Amino acid sequence: MVYVARTEFKPTGLVGISDKQIDAHWKLYEGYVSNTNTLIKQLADMRAGGEVANPLYADRRRRLGFEMCGMLVHDYYFGNLKANVGHEVAKEFMRVVSDKFGSFEAWMADFKAAGATRGVGHAICYLDPLTHDVNNHFIELHNDGHMPGYQVLLSMDVWEHAFLIDYGVTERGKYIDAFMANVNWEMVEERTQACLARKASPRFKA
Repeated sequence: MVYVARTEFKPTGLVGISDKQIDAHWKLYEGYVSNTNTLIKQLADMRAGGEVANPLYADRRRRLGFEMCGMLVHDYYFGNLKANVGHEVAKEFMRVVSDKFGSFEAWMADFKAAGATRGVGHAICYLDPLTHDVNNHFIELHNDGHMPGYQVLLSMDVWEHAFLIDYGVTERGKYIDAFMANVNWEMVEERTQACLARKASPRFKA
C-alpha cells in the first residue's frame, strides 16, 4: 500500500484561512504521507530479512503509529474543509448531535470548547456506529487518545501550525471561528450516514 497526499482535496478559497496558511500546513501533511510510506517499506524489508527481534524494528513500528496517525487526522481535516457549505445539508448529523447535546448550537459550543482546550492537538467529533453515541474529544497527540471503535465525523487541527500564519500564536479562538465557517458539511453528513450504516467514515470523497 502506497499512500498519496490527495491534492484534489486540498482546500482553497476559504474564508478566514488563507491559501498561504493551507500551503504551509499541506507541506507538513505531505511529510506525514512520505514518512508513512518509508516506514511501511522499512518494516516490510525488515520482516523479509527476519529482523523482527531487532530493536530498530520496534522503533520503526512505534514511529509508524506517529506518522500514520498524523497522515490520517490530516486526511480527515483537509477532507472536511470547504468554503460556503451551509450546515443545513447535514441533516442526519444535526439530528444525532441534537439528540445528544440538545441542539446543534449546543453541540457546536462544546466542539469549539474542545478545540480551545489549553494545549495543542486536535478536536474530533466521534460517533459510535454501534450505539450512535456522539462525543467531542481533545486529542493531544494524534497517535494517542483516540476512541477505539468510534468513527470520525469532524476533525479540527488546533496545533499552531494550522493557524500561525493567519492568527499568530494567541488568536486560536479566531481560527476556530474561521474553521467552523469553512466546514464541508456535505462531507460531515456523508461520514455520519456511513457510520449510521456501520460503514467506515470516509476521510475524503471517493
